[in-house]
Amino acid sequence: MTEAKNYDVLVIGSGAAGLTLALQLADSARIAVLSKSTLQAGSTWLAQGGIAAVLDPEDNCDSHIQDTWDAGAHLSRIPAIEHTIRNGPQAIEWLIQQGVPFTRDQDGYHLTREGGHSHRRIIHAADATGRAVHEVLIRNTLTHDSIDIYEHHIAIDLITRRKLGLAGNRCIGAYVLNQTTGRVSAFKAPIVILATGGASKAYLYTSNNDGTTGDGIAMAWRAGCRIANMEFNQFHPTCLYHPRAKSFLITEAVRGEGGVLKLPDGSRFMHKFDSREELAPRDIVARAIDHEMKRLGCDCVYLDISHKPVAFIQEHFPTIYERCLEYGIDITREPIPVVPAAHYTCGGVISNEHGCTDIPGLYAIGETAFTGLHGANRLASNSLLECVVYGRSAALHILALPASELSISALTIPDWDESQVTDSDEDVIISHNWDELRRFMWDYVGIVRTTKRLERAKHRINLLKQEIAEYYSNYKIGRDLIELRNLATVAELIILCAMQRRESRGLHFTKDFPGQTVEASDTIITPLNFSWPDSVRCDGVSKSLSNDEIHSR
Repeated sequence: MTEAKNYDVLVIGSGAAGLTLALQLADSARIAVLSKSTLQAGSTWLAQGGIAAVLDPEDNCDSHIQDTWDAGAHLSRIPAIEHTIRNGPQAIEWLIQQGVPFTRDQDGYHLTREGGHSHRRIIHAADATGRAVHEVLIRNTLTHDSIDIYEHHIAIDLITRRKLGLAGNRCIGAYVLNQTTGRVSAFKAPIVILATGGASKAYLYTSNNDGTTGDGIAMAWRAGCRIANMEFNQFHPTCLYHPRAKSFLITEAVRGEGGVLKLPDGSRFMHKFDSREELAPRDIVARAIDHEMKRLGCDCVYLDISHKPVAFIQEHFPTIYERCLEYGIDITREPIPVVPAAHYTCGGVISNEHGCTDIPGLYAIGETAFTGLHGANRLASNSLLECVVYGRSAALHILALPASELSISALTIPDWDESQVTDSDEDVIISHNWDELRRFMWDYVGIVRTTKRLERAKHRINLLKQEIAEYYSNYKIGRDLIELRNLATVAELIILCAMQRRESRGLHFTKDFPGQTVEASDTIITPLNFSWPDSVRCDGVSKSLSNDEIHSR
């Protein structure tokens, strides 16, 4: 029998977005929060720079809106920008009330400036803002009696009425693997939140941790949600380049406080690419670095802030200073070797200003969601802002729902059936497929693309999908297989979106279409349009579904 757990709200993901929503609802609902690793393992914990919001009297929302619109290559949706920016100050005030220790100076809270911003509006906690925010949210979540935390639990798939063959589609829960026991539980809830982060792990080099495998995006796609703008993968320009450094980001704020980019011979180069030089948006800086590395055949470029006073560097960037020292790099005396790396997913599950998706009862917030805020490129430090703003607005929407939408107690969820699967003795297939996928995504669907490269990637993902579907159908699942299946789904979505965009805009640059079209439009795809060999076990039978069957469920 499948172990069943009943809650009012199921939050899949334990970063800033998911925990913000959970805390907003905690006085009114019984909530389960799933974390596929420890609570501290998500991307929020790693965020360094800060949170963008209009907090200076000399700044204004219209300016922040314009900066976001410009950075997004004029593809962002204005209502989404306005909703996020105008609710930004309240979101920051809520974080302060929660206890986040933002850095202060003699005038109040210290505000820094990052690439693409026309004002100093980045509130931060030294150079470890994400950790400071996440620690407070975790602490407050753990002390609330109505929130149950499930660490080392990974969602496998969403459960909907359509999948169960019932009339009137709605999300009613998810099947979840307890990685400690190996048992699968059915978490039943009338409200399900996808807050699982992005999909940068689809690439060989990433600034994020191992968990950014696009789980929420893939699950929503399989459940029948539309997906948008997956071709816009942000590559952070400056990740530490060192053989022993794993995914360590050098925050945008280093350049915001005067850091300059240099070639191996010590010469600067950003002036050749943009008048804003080091303060240009991330897509421009990343492409410039990529261009120079390929032109010169060098392994990295260098980010130099050593011209600043030692005390200034140690005060503003203590985490980066200490980490670089561990690798023998004294940033007060020498430049930092850096390379671009996959960082942020600007597309995702289509959702509105309340986080609502195409399926009633299913919400998507944070990096998992496509709200239209980021357009073709995310403006620096708008990500944590989006998490808090949409976590709060989704919670308000849920609190206003009529009782009729929250009653699913009479529904019975079928058991998870493992009677037709066996333990695998070929896990090497998973690691091989994982490595192959990330390498061809980096080579063919990376910072600079071509039609031929995308076609090669599409051919390879089709072969991988077949292997993964066969493996998934015949062997007991574990986290590696679940993530590989999701990553392959997301990789295909990235490729399909990239093949449809016949222009270069923002983060999507293709040599075959280097110019921009006159009209900017989103790339929106639905499960009906593309075939994916899926396997479903919720009805007790493991079988392949046709494309039409997948959509109808």
